[in-house]
Amino acid sequence: MLRAAERHNGSLLCVGLDPDPAKFPARLRGDSSRIYDFCAAVVDATADLVIAFKPQIAYFAAHRAEDQLERLMAHMRRVAPQVPIILDAKRGDIGSTAEQYAMEAFERYGADAVTLSPFMGFDSLQPYLKYHGKGAFLLCRTSNPGGDDLQSQRLASVAGAPLLYEHVARLAQGPWNLNGQLGLVVGATYPAEIERVRVVAPTLPLLIPGVGAQGGDAQATVKAGWRALKGETLAPIVVNSSRAILYASSGDDFAPAARLEAVKTRDLLRAAQQAALGQLD
Repeated sequence: MLRAAERHNGSLLCVGLDPDPAKFPARLRGDSSRIYDFCAAVVDATADLVIAFKPQIAYFAAHRAEDQLERLMAHMRRVAPQVPIILDAKRGDIGSTAEQYAMEAFERYGADAVTLSPFMGFDSLQPYLKYHGKGAFLLCRTSNPGGDDLQSQRLASVAGAPLLYEHVARLAQGPWNLNGQLGLVVGATYPAEIERVRVVAPTLPLLIPGVGAQGGDAQATVKAGWRALKGETLAPIVVNSSRAILYASSGDDFAPAARLEAVKTRDLLRAAQQAALGQLD
C-alpha cells in the first residue's frame, strides 16, 4: 500500500492529524465539536499529496471526540482510498488487553496500521499480527531527546552488544516479522540513527516523525532511510509533518495554507529522493 501510494501521489510525505482546538483558526478556535470539520478540510486539501495520513488518537480522546475520529476515518476512506491510514496510538500491553486495542485500531477505526511500543516483548504484538493485511510500526529510535534514556543503552547480554534500538530493529526485521507486517518508528532528528536502523532492517518501512516543527532535516532523512533498486522503492519511508501543515495559517485560509505547506514539504522530500536515487545509481 505504501509503495502504491508513493507512486500514485509521487510523495513520501505523511500528514499527521493532531487536532488541538486551542490552535484552530479563529472561527473554530476552542470548539472541540469542530475537530472533524478541521481535519476533514486538511485531508481534502492534501489527499493527492501524501503517502499516508496519521491521526494521533490522544488528540481525539482528550476531547471526547472518538466519534469524530470514526467519521474522519470513513471520510479518508472515501476521498483518498489509495492512501494508507496509520493510527498513532503507541499501544503496548499484553493478552486480552492487547486484543482489545487491536480490535479498536483495526475494527472500530479501520486503520491500515498502528504504532506500538514493543518493550513488553513479542506477545504484546501478536494480537495485532493476527489481522492479516494490517501493519504495525514499532517504536525504535524516537525523535525526543529522552529516547536516549533507554533506546541508546547497550545490551551486554545480547551477542554483539547492540544498542537497544538496534536490537528492536533486528527483531522486527527478523523473528518478529512473521507475515511481513512490521515497520519501525525512527525520528528525523537523528539521521545517523536512521541510517543505522536501515542497515539492520534493510527492507522494513520506516515511519519518520520530526520533519517540520521539530526541526528534522528532510534531505538527511531521505538519504539515510530511503532505499531503491533499479529506480523502484525497496524500503519505503513515511516522513511525517503535523503542526507545520495543520497550523500553517490561523485564518479562514487554513486549508489552502496547509496545502501549500504540504506541497513545499513534498517537493523538498521528492528532490531529496531524486538526489538519493542518483547516488544509489
